[in-house]
Amino acid sequence: MNSGQHAEQVDEMDRRIIAALQLNGRASWSAIARWAGASETTVQRRFTALHERGLVRVVGVVDLDRTAAGSSMLVRIQAKPGKGWELAEQLATHPDARFLAVVTGTADLIVDFVAHDNDELLRLLFTNLPGAGLIAGTESVAVIRTFTTAPAWDTGLLPDEAVDDLRHSRTPVYERAEWGKPARELSDLERAVAEQLAADGRLPVSVLARHLGCSESSAARALDRLLSSYSVQFRTLVEPEVLGYGVEFMLWLSIHPGNLDAAGRRLAAHPGTKFLAAATGRFNLVGQMVLPTKADLFDYTTEVIGTLPGLHASDITLHLATLKRAWTPVSGFEPTRP
Repeated sequence: MNSGQHAEQVDEMDRRIIAALQLNGRASWSAIARWAGASETTVQRRFTALHERGLVRVVGVVDLDRTAAGSSMLVRIQAKPGKGWELAEQLATHPDARFLAVVTGTADLIVDFVAHDNDELLRLLFTNLPGAGLIAGTESVAVIRTFTTAPAWDTGLLPDEAVDDLRHSRTPVYERAEWGKPARELSDLERAVAEQLAADGRLPVSVLARHLGCSESSAARALDRLLSSYSVQFRTLVEPEVLGYGVEFMLWLSIHPGNLDAAGRRLAAHPGTKFLAAATGRFNLVGQMVLPTKADLFDYTTEVIGTLPGLHASDITLHLATLKRAWTPVSGFEPTRP
């Protein structure tokens, strides 16, 4: 999606609807209407229009920390001169690429690959990497602990009362009782429900049951297990510019190991932090951030990054285009684009 072409066509009510869905992708229409300041009928009509225009989509995403679905490897890629977009197109089609952005700075592409085990990761990075002939260099960092996730991000467009009303919990990811516990294997039915929700996170339980050929009570119980264990979370896919955030970037930090937890907790609490995780490699704290304008980057660099405890080095890669989020191709992405 070219969000710049559509941002001006989205009004404040649309943004409130999207913000409510970001707080809870499966919130009832009545709850969303309460914070959008409109009737349920108007909210449903607005959401349908936004969805049909490719501006918003709600998907269920399997949480890698809470399940045995795989592990994340963030790969910084330098493309051969003039080959960046061609390489991005090839990598975006890979089923194990969960996220892909074309960026500026010390890398040309950022790809989040999810592999089920070391053998699969070895094949992916060293033998079966698409577009290998177009790559000049790579650097990989493995995610080892998550501080916050994109589904947990609060757009800041609704009051705190809306967060309390729509969110099941305001407890940060790193403070939940489940954090650090062994991952759980999903049952066959839970896995099937998760696959359905990956396509449409707002599917009613009755539709889930019909698609899966099971009773509504069985589908409801499986869904409840997925939600109560945080095995599945709901992501509202929307380009940040639509919500008034004109700058999106990846932040790569080298933090003294003794300060890693403190730095991660502080940065996770920043309103512009969509994702933040501890990682291996020279960059051991990696995040995905948004800010209203490029001018805000200066204060962010000095007042946010510069004051983090134990900071050794930092790098910012600004997004030019995002081709894939949460395994989902971004609406409007055209593989034949020059």
